[in-house]
Amino acid sequence: MQLVVFVLASAMMLVGAVGVITRRNPVHAALSLVLTLFGVAVHFVALEAYFLAAVQIIVYAGAIVVLFLFVIMLLGVDKAEDLKTEPLVAQRWLAGVAALGLLGLLVVAVARGADILTTRSEGLDTAAPNAGGDANIQQLARSVFGDYVVAFELTSVLLVVAVVGTVMLTRKRAAGEA
Repeated sequence: MQLVVFVLASAMMLVGAVGVITRRNPVHAALSLVLTLFGVAVHFVALEAYFLAAVQIIVYAGAIVVLFLFVIMLLGVDKAEDLKTEPLVAQRWLAGVAALGLLGLLVVAVARGADILTTRSEGLDTAAPNAGGDANIQQLARSVFGDYVVAFELTSVLLVVAVVGTVMLTRKRAAGEA
């Protein structure tokens, strides 16, 4: 089962990454980035790093992609689209099937994980017995701000460069057209 989850999440990440590069519409590219980030979150869940999966969804797939979409919409997507014609005929049907599948997955996850909330209460507290109730927070802080601080800082720089690059590419295109 772990192999299936790994292969599916990796395929989801690869499809999303290729979509980010190949999509002409910047909104579609940002949505492909969301798919890639969800694949990373699935890998975190498979590794039982639930906090990192939640951070991945909330911070990166939520806040950062919303920031990208805000910049894209602020700069304007000048291509007018006719909403009456559907580019993909089966798009609504496939979206309904995907929504039902995700709803079923959510129901199964909640049903199977209900007892985990009570049985896994010891968690990380055994790592620092003299820290009291803050052992999980201390261990997480030590990990994030110690071992992985460079990775987090490089990620933030990468995101700032991506936003600035989007603004500069759009401004060059707009200045060239005028």
